[in-house]
Amino acid sequence: MITHTFPRILGRFCPQPWKGFWRHLSSMAPQPIVISGPSGSGKSTLLTRLFQEFPNCFAFSVSHTTRKPRKGEQKEKDYFFVSMEDFEKMIKDGLFLEHAQFSGNRYGTSKMAVELIQKSGRLCVLDVEINGVKNIKQTDLNAKYVFVKPPSLEDLRKRLEGRGTETKESLQKRLDTAQEALEYAEQPGSYDHIIVNDDIDAAYSQLKSIVIDDIKSLSNGNA
Repeated sequence: MITHTFPRILGRFCPQPWKGFWRHLSSMAPQPIVISGPSGSGKSTLLTRLFQEFPNCFAFSVSHTTRKPRKGEQKEKDYFFVSMEDFEKMIKDGLFLEHAQFSGNRYGTSKMAVELIQKSGRLCVLDVEINGVKNIKQTDLNAKYVFVKPPSLEDLRKRLEGRGTETKESLQKRLDTAQEALEYAEQPGSYDHIIVNDDIDAAYSQLKSIVIDDIKSLSNGNA
């Protein structure tokens, strides 16, 4: 889990309408990065390294979730922890860019989360599941789509089992979700870049090559 300090998003139930949001967002640089990958793919490790090497260039979009905080997680830094009732109200009010449900819990990225990062002049990173990717693709958000892929489903199983945190049922749910994500990634046009993480250093070099031009552009703009 990335633990950098991220901008706080005030007013969970911001008034609508969001008129002009996409026109305003699309006119701003830099281009957001939507990254996805199954749990255990190494995606979080890659993002952590990216943030550490370029601490002033990126901001990770803080998601809302209805699940309970895990040990060490901080409110409004790792997630915005909200009740199911509050989450449903946010959906009704149209405050999410994307939202999805996994293992009985809801997760969502608010429009304000992305907009605030864009306004700060940093590269916005959206770490989302497969359904989130599909939802964002239906919007006008001009983003780069990156998928982090494990070498194989069996390799992913071993990684998840090695964590020692999964029950038999939760492990199977993660593998089923991973299979769906892998199948979607095979479809033409699903992602701009696919990184096969069979070597963390090589995978990181590939990720950095994907965003290096944006980093240079950002640096020149701040010069």
